[in-house]
Amino acid sequence: MSTYQIDPAHSAAHFSVRHMMIANVRGEFTKVSGTFSYDPQNPSSSTIEATIDVASLHTNDPDRDQHLKSGDFFDADKFPQITFRSKSVTPEDGELFVRGDLTIHGVTHEVKLTVEGPTPETKDPWGNLRVGATATGKINRKDFGLAWNVALEAGGVLVGEEVKLSLDVQGIKQA
Repeated sequence: MSTYQIDPAHSAAHFSVRHMMIANVRGEFTKVSGTFSYDPQNPSSSTIEATIDVASLHTNDPDRDQHLKSGDFFDADKFPQITFRSKSVTPEDGELFVRGDLTIHGVTHEVKLTVEGPTPETKDPWGNLRVGATATGKINRKDFGLAWNVALEAGGVLVGEEVKLSLDVQGIKQA
């Protein structure tokens, strides 16, 4: 079993959500930290703990970013972090599935993520051993208390409920 520190300079949490029932709006949290342990011979013994800094939210629209950080959504002043703590890692048909507790806006729910990777260990130019992985999943934002919305004149709502998640992580092996 090897333990890896998440490299915040090479990791991010991405999301997309339907806007005005027309197209997806994408965003990311650029500050991700944490650790994970991985044993390629026994993936079920693997664990992950990650923390996302809500203030690092970026959607390419400063006004939208401020609104998302406000009390209407993440309430970043009151809930400055999103956390994930794995409960199980299960290999199935050549894929890995991670179940764990995701806490957003002070509300915790179990989620299931599909993991691509981890990649084989690779030595970087400074002698560190690194691995990478991508985890994807979906949540309903209302389950986490992110219920703000506006009804549209033509029917439907301004912000969709389903949020697609993608977490890209690069880890540095710890001694």
